[in-house]
Amino acid sequence: MSALILDTETSDFEKFPIEIAHVPVSFLDSGELFVDKDACFDEYFSCPEPISFGAMAVHHILETDIADKPSYETFRLPKDVQYIIGHNVDYDLRAIKLADKSVNAKSICTLALSRLVWPDAAHNLSALIYMLSNGSVKARESIRNAHNAKQDVLLTAVLLKQICKALGIKDMQSLFLFSEQARIPKKLLSASIKVWTLKTYLLITSPGY
Repeated sequence: MSALILDTETSDFEKFPIEIAHVPVSFLDSGELFVDKDACFDEYFSCPEPISFGAMAVHHILETDIADKPSYETFRLPKDVQYIIGHNVDYDLRAIKLADKSVNAKSICTLALSRLVWPDAAHNLSALIYMLSNGSVKARESIRNAHNAKQDVLLTAVLLKQICKALGIKDMQSLFLFSEQARIPKKLLSASIKVWTLKTYLLITSPGY
């Protein structure tokens, strides 16, 4: 099954994708998540509207960076992608669907999963990486490049590995089902009840139940 971690930087909020990055991920037979960093895609794209200064302040992409780049409309996902993973993945899906309306992959949201696993933490990507590394110098070096789409997909991969470890996830379909359930608000449930509910859901939806 083909899966990608995806991130976009846009010309403004809910606007055109001007940087798109993705990296393939898969589960090994051992159940470990494998990130194919050598196959990471990262490209700038031009768009028909100016980059807002608010967006520019976040990702630091200038008009000169995208002036000679192909139009965002030329972007296509690799063939046969079945799962798209991202931190607040719905935002990135909306962005790439401006280029390719045929995108129909299942989405897996690490933001929703993070809220499930660490309900009391700050859930933006940089804060989670600092938390997982206990505030390390290495994390700081990585985060200083955050809001670059390529760096964000690699940081999301680090986060995803820890999510899978915490929830005992060893295959992509289980990860998708956990994500779907994590999107449902469960503020009245304790963390332990949430995990029990999700495991029960996986059991009753598995083949042969």
